[in-house]
Amino acid sequence: MTHITIIIVSWNVRELLQRCLTSVRAALDAGALSGRILVVDNASADGTPAMVRDRFAQVELLESGANLGFAGGNNLALRRVLAEANPPDYLLLLNPDTEVAPDALRLLVDYLDAHPQVAVVGPRLRYGDGTPQGSRRRFPTAGVFFWESTPLEQYWPANPWAQRYRMADRPDDIEQEDDWLVGAALLVRRTAIEHAGLLDEGFALYSEELEWQLRIHANSGAPCRIMYLPQAEITHHEGKSSEQAPARRYLSFHRSRLRYVRMVHGAALARVLWVFLLLAYGGELAVETLKWLLGHRRSLRAGRMRVYAELIGGVGADH
Repeated sequence: MTHITIIIVSWNVRELLQRCLTSVRAALDAGALSGRILVVDNASADGTPAMVRDRFAQVELLESGANLGFAGGNNLALRRVLAEANPPDYLLLLNPDTEVAPDALRLLVDYLDAHPQVAVVGPRLRYGDGTPQGSRRRFPTAGVFFWESTPLEQYWPANPWAQRYRMADRPDDIEQEDDWLVGAALLVRRTAIEHAGLLDEGFALYSEELEWQLRIHANSGAPCRIMYLPQAEITHHEGKSSEQAPARRYLSFHRSRLRYVRMVHGAALARVLWVFLLLAYGGELAVETLKWLLGHRRSLRAGRMRVYAELIGGVGADH
């Protein structure tokens, strides 16, 4: 029986995916692990499927035929794997813009082997230049929704709501239990998935791993602890798929956030957040329009105006 299955959902990041797969194969060999690799291609237009077939014959390629997003792409592979006669004990959800350190997979697998009540374990993430990338999170409180990744945050980035949410009060170089971890690299116990269910495909992009780990965390009758293991390290070239469409990236983030707020905190708070976002981005659009009218870096201002207008129109269409 395959001990670990690695699922990678990819969209138009062929070169990064090639580096990712090379590092995964090397880490499996270095850790003496029997591993199966599945790549779900979300209708890439950059030749990704041909690259996988030509260079990685041992990798199973699932072509979705459409951009199913993070949740839909992972669920496509998870349904196939979990329905098999001998599903793996552990499943690693891995972003295509990552590179795995040689000992990372062995460390993560050994950790779950040694801690049966742990449902999810994640590594320490690093940016491409080697600096640490925050991946530990507490479950968000109401203040987070108004300060994280909104126009307000640029004026007060060290606000207490976002700082606590991102666990800035705890060092990132020690093993610790968290509420949830960023979904770039998550080793998940199969039985935890069977109890909590699959990812919610209502989240097109962002917040899906938050809501999923909230369900996993709530399953007290099954393995439910979520742990961070800094000894295992993975490089994450963050946002290389989503940055290809910046307006869509921000719109997806806020739509997913609104959906999460409605699900967990209720319709009233979601409505307040919706109004806040329209006002906040409307204010940003007004500022950029004024700067454009004054002739200040017009090409930059025009680009930002388009993004803010798309955001306002897209978020406004949700209600």
